[in-house]
Amino acid sequence: MASGDDPQPAEMPVGDAEHIDAKVAPASPVGELAAVQPRSAGNLRKRKRKRRRRRRRGPVYAADTLPDVDAATAGGRSDPLAHDAPVSVPRAAAGGGPFYAALDLGSNNCRLLVATPRERGFRVVDAFSRIVRLGEGVGATGRLSEAAMARSIEALKVCGAKLADRNVTRSRLIATEACRSAKNGQAFVDRVQSDSGLTLEIVSQETEARLAVAGCASLVDPNATGVILFDIGGGSSELVWIDLARSPGGRRRRMADRVRTWMSLPVGVVNVSERHGGRHITPTQFAGMVEEVSAMLDAFPEAPALDAAVAAGGIHMLGTSGTVTTLAGIHLKLPRYDRRRVDGTWLNGGQVADLVATLVAMDHAGRVANPCIGRERADLVLAGCAILEAIRRRWPCERLRVADRGLREGMLVELMAEDGVWRPRSSRRSGKR
Repeated sequence: MASGDDPQPAEMPVGDAEHIDAKVAPASPVGELAAVQPRSAGNLRKRKRKRRRRRRRGPVYAADTLPDVDAATAGGRSDPLAHDAPVSVPRAAAGGGPFYAALDLGSNNCRLLVATPRERGFRVVDAFSRIVRLGEGVGATGRLSEAAMARSIEALKVCGAKLADRNVTRSRLIATEACRSAKNGQAFVDRVQSDSGLTLEIVSQETEARLAVAGCASLVDPNATGVILFDIGGGSSELVWIDLARSPGGRRRRMADRVRTWMSLPVGVVNVSERHGGRHITPTQFAGMVEEVSAMLDAFPEAPALDAAVAAGGIHMLGTSGTVTTLAGIHLKLPRYDRRRVDGTWLNGGQVADLVATLVAMDHAGRVANPCIGRERADLVLAGCAILEAIRRRWPCERLRVADRGLREGMLVELMAEDGVWRPRSSRRSGKR
């Protein structure tokens, strides 16, 4: 990511009211204006123009043209693995709050978003991402290593400073598979509390899957019959079947209520690359990775029913992970990673197959040199591609939508919905939900 660009705030819509846990739709800006302004023809025209501008806004959230001062670099290239460039929008430009924060400490990354509510979503005002590889070696030893814990705590201290600087109103700070599976995971969480003052919550696999759905809901094609959402992480991968069939009577349901079944696979880019290698991968080794994951998919709940639904057509995939965002960046031939172009990109089955084949044919140096991979991801990206290939071969959907969003966005949506920030003003004043 280029340095020297000015920080730019950005907004993220949460989608239709069914995509969030709020019980009522956001307040109408026309209604608010009508309460204080006469209904002249000029005012009506202004309100209509304002509403048209709102409708034209795209699903963009955190800005990407921001200095990436915390990302590792390789040969002068900014590391595209740190897709969330640290941003800092001045407090005045951010509107003064209230500020909400969501932190996701995974097996590979430590990532933070700070946002303030807006009428139809939220505006990201601060972000941070650093590769910490907390899950490094856990598969072999069953424990978090001292070096990995130290790296993670240093990144968490940076996050803690950002939370204090913004005077965050509400936050949720989660740890996922590395802390779930490590024997000393809870001891590490206690150490984080002591050293950084942050209280981490080790979330369940089910919670992780639900948050992924909440964060990506607005990218679901409403005309599809269903969605296979997957999140390829560092130590685990979540797989969710979202059934979009209309309920009896045609009543619309929230996206969280449309989850038919889900599964957490005990494989991610870190532990798969540690078992099979990451730097020098032959086609035979890659095939072995795919076979390992493919065998696990037989245990997916209602697998035969999903097989039949995919065969009938109308289901698309929705991927939220560094693997699919990297593939999208390469497909778009980006000279540097740009999340605004990647988020929401559609890829067809042939394009995904060609991209995976291209990466398998690359040597390690070639992957390092690619501006959308970089040194930090060069030894992990093929493991992610193997997990993706196993899912695609079992359920060959023709369309894949790429999401550069996930758990943190899901946490922000849930926190703000709990506080009723999208309720009509009249309901907030009266205390009604």
